[in-house]
Amino acid sequence: MIAFRVYLVIGFFVLLAVAMGTRVVFLHVFEKDFLQDQGDARTIRMERINAHRGMILDQKGKPMAVSSPVVSLWANPAELIASGEGMEQLALLLEVAPAEFNNRLEKNSQQTFVYLRRHLPPQVAEKILSYHIAGVYAEKEYHRFYPAGEVAAHVVGFTDINDKGQEGVELAYDDWLQGTPGKKKVLKNLYGDIVRDIKPILEASPGQNIELSVDLRLQYLAYRELKSAIQYNNAVSGSVVILDVATGAILALVNQPSYNPNNRLGLNLAAVRNRAVTDVFEPGSTVKPFTVATALQSGQYTPESTIDTSPGFVKVGSKTIPDPSNYGVLDLGGIIEKSSQVGITKLALSLNEYDVWEMFSAVGFGKSTDIGFPGERSGFLPSHRRWKDIERATFAYGYGLTVTPLQLASAYLTIASGGLKRQLSLVNNSAVSEVRVFEKKTADDVMRMLRRVTSKGTGSRAAMEAYTVAGKTGTVRKVGEDGYEDTRHMAFFAGITPAVNPRLVGVVMINEPKGKDYGGGAIAAPVFSKIMAGALRLLNVPPDDLDEAA
Repeated sequence: MIAFRVYLVIGFFVLLAVAMGTRVVFLHVFEKDFLQDQGDARTIRMERINAHRGMILDQKGKPMAVSSPVVSLWANPAELIASGEGMEQLALLLEVAPAEFNNRLEKNSQQTFVYLRRHLPPQVAEKILSYHIAGVYAEKEYHRFYPAGEVAAHVVGFTDINDKGQEGVELAYDDWLQGTPGKKKVLKNLYGDIVRDIKPILEASPGQNIELSVDLRLQYLAYRELKSAIQYNNAVSGSVVILDVATGAILALVNQPSYNPNNRLGLNLAAVRNRAVTDVFEPGSTVKPFTVATALQSGQYTPESTIDTSPGFVKVGSKTIPDPSNYGVLDLGGIIEKSSQVGITKLALSLNEYDVWEMFSAVGFGKSTDIGFPGERSGFLPSHRRWKDIERATFAYGYGLTVTPLQLASAYLTIASGGLKRQLSLVNNSAVSEVRVFEKKTADDVMRMLRRVTSKGTGSRAAMEAYTVAGKTGTVRKVGEDGYEDTRHMAFFAGITPAVNPRLVGVVMINEPKGKDYGGGAIAAPVFSKIMAGALRLLNVPPDDLDEAA
């Protein structure tokens, strides 16, 4: 009986072993592919490979925007909630109140993907991941960093948390800068950690770099001087634009107020506005040289032609247009030098009003500069079917039309380049595109007149040691609810240097200075002088005013 029981037990184990062996063989031979697929489904994942954006560089190759690797943590709420104590531990690691953290997860319990924290430094993320909390995963991403900070903020712009361009060059060239993500197969453990890369499916393609025409040395210089002037004059805002005469390249473009694109907490949206291309103003006396150029082009006038401005005012219809004093008889250069409203009014009324309009249009007023900046405005160039005499007069000295600082700089570039309108560019080594809008002799004559402005006229404070300067001041009253206001002004200066062989064009605009001085000659001209003196030396431009240099 005992022997029978022993054999029965042995037989049972033999049958069990045979059954198990048969099952193993069956699974290994007939169910191998199915089991392999099931295992892979639980351990093999398709992982996204994020691509970094291309760098934004200045013309010397100095970085203005770069991408640094970061880690974003995400969770499957259902898994995390099921982990129990792991959820409370994670809340402490993320420095979030446990109750608030729990509520957030409960609200998203039906989701399979919820971000916990974006763009953590890798070392911080690794510390959290080392706790192996169930349901917590990591994704490698890139975070944008701007080495020049607020100095170049309005040029470069910034990206959002998903690395998409939102402002400036980041937005204008987003398609060029952004890369193409890749894919790879990876083996993960039960904690979601990548154990092994299996094979790449699609290689990530990084974004392409872009080299701007901006020279960071000039950008810093212009930013420093503008910020100092805004603070000294207690002004609301301001802009500076510097152009290369030979190519039309934008060498510097700065605004105040500015912002730090690396830290946008509590960001004032007004500071984000790129005022050099979005803010328009009546250019005032800075357009008088173009009215004079129209007169020279008409053949009715020469540089020696004179206008009698006596007795210091002129009546146009019911309006009286005055000068600060009676300048008497002035040649065309004298009208620009003294910035005579009477002289330019009499000159304009003797010309065909459509010729003046066409000159203003030809130099770029009322048109976009087409450099691709987001939000750029075209300004306003009125086109009346019939021009009243007062409209002809005020139009000729800069009222009734609006321009941006960049447009004004582009117009003065036309004078500096001998009557050629060059297409502005923001990308380095762009092809030079130009079209003639008036004769070189006209440009040379106007240039000589503008030199008188800085040597003995209203823009004398724009003069520089060792370099000649040609330019024009402008001061306009701002428009309020009841018309032009006497206490709110915009001061600006548009200039060219050196005046003999022009290299740079610059425009300085100061909005609402609060000091005792508010004119372009007193406020904007000195800023132009400081910026350009430094810029010419940085660019190794030899002095052209040797008498002054001595």
